[in-house]
Amino acid sequence: MIRCILFDLDGTLLDTAPDLGYALNLLRAEQRLPPLPAAAIRPLASQGARGLLRLGFGLQPGEEGYEPLRQRFLALYRAHLNRHTVLFDGMADVLGELAQRALPWGIVTNKPAWLTEPLLAGMQFPIPPVCVVSGDSAAHPKPHPAPLLLACTQSGQPPAACLYVGDAQRDIESGRRAGMRTLAATYGYIEDGDDPRHWGADGLIDAPRELLAWLDGLRLGPTERACSP
Repeated sequence: MIRCILFDLDGTLLDTAPDLGYALNLLRAEQRLPPLPAAAIRPLASQGARGLLRLGFGLQPGEEGYEPLRQRFLALYRAHLNRHTVLFDGMADVLGELAQRALPWGIVTNKPAWLTEPLLAGMQFPIPPVCVVSGDSAAHPKPHPAPLLLACTQSGQPPAACLYVGDAQRDIESGRRAGMRTLAATYGYIEDGDDPRHWGADGLIDAPRELLAWLDGLRLGPTERACSP
């Protein structure tokens, strides 16, 4: 039933929070501000510059001083993309198992290509993705369905045969609007008070390896699942 697995990048496939936080604290140091703890930064990492600059400087897009800080933050992050970024624990095993099952996988992210491409070039995957859709690859970013529909075109699979896994409500909305099954990755970057159970996903996974169990349950169907020991 599912013939292609698509992943969000930050907070789902890769743990990028340490390097995003490092760039934010470098920027705060330039502004003679103390560093923020990783625990405060991590829940906002999926929101990129918008969320991190709001946390670090109390600024919103359009406010005075926001754009110069955004440009400087992105430059600092680009310089430290692969300092401590890794696959989430267990994700390498998941990708290896997908290869054993002849299930291709891909990436759909709102991160712009000029950051996505060098980041992925510095990573090692058991098998390469069949598609990579960045935030500027399609006419609209998530939560619009356009990026996921582009991933379908690139992977050669219809939306109904794809599963999208993400750690933000916009991921689930984008996947649903595209006509895909969706899983919410609760191990990702989720703010306090944001409840993935209310996003409308087809399921929740608390660790990457649970994706495989969810696929097995989908393959078996409800009757066989009920009869399984």
